Amino acid sequence: MTIAGIYCRASRQDQTTEQQEEKIKEYCNNNGIEIYKIYSEVGQSGIKESRPQLDLMLQDMRAKKFNCVIVLKYDRLGRSTIHLLQVLEEMKNLGIRLIATEQNIDTSTPMGKWFVTNLISMAEMEREMIVERTKAKLDYYKEQIKKKGYFINKKGKKCFSLGRPKGSKDLKYRKKGGYYLRYNK
Repeated sequence: MTIAGIYCRASRQDQTTEQQEEKIKEYCNNNGIEIYKIYSEVGQSGIKESRPQLDLMLQDMRAKKFNCVIVLKYDRLGRSTIHLLQVLEEMKNLGIRLIATEQNIDTSTPMGKWFVTNLISMAEMEREMIVERTKAKLDYYKEQIKKKGYFINKKGKKCFSLGRPKGSKDLKYRKKGGYYLRYNK
C-alpha cells in the first residue's frame, strides 16, 4: 500500500497552499493512496535548503513513516538543482518515490527520473532569470536616478530613491543584504 507525505509550499505570505492540497488530496483519492501527513509552508522561498516543514517531512521520510512524497509540481520542493538532486538521491536510497501530480511524473520509472532531472534544472534556470531581470531593472532605476534624480516606477509614480518609500507602513526590520549591499557600497 502506498502511504504518502504531501508537501505544499507557497513562496509569499499573501499566498495559500489550499489549492495545492485539494488537488493532491483528489489525486490520492483517485489512486488509492493513503495520506500520512500534509506538510504545508507559506512564505518560504524554494531556494532555501532548510525550511521548517520540509525538514520535518525529511525527518519523517528517514523514519520510513511513508513510502511516497507527493507534490503538485517539482518546483514546490525547491529551485536549487543541487539540493533537489540530493533530496532525490536520498529518496532513491530509502526506496521513497516522488510524484508530481500536475506534471504526471513518478520517479519510480526510468523516464520519470530523467524528466525530473530536466525539470529541476529548468526550475533553477527560471529562478536565475527572475533574479537577472530584477537586477537589470534595479540597475536601470539606479541609472535613471543618477541622470534625472528620479525614476518612474511601474505604477507611474516618481521615485527619488530605491527601497521602501518614506511613510511606508511596512516597518519590519530586515537585515541589510541583497540589492542594498550591491548598490550602497
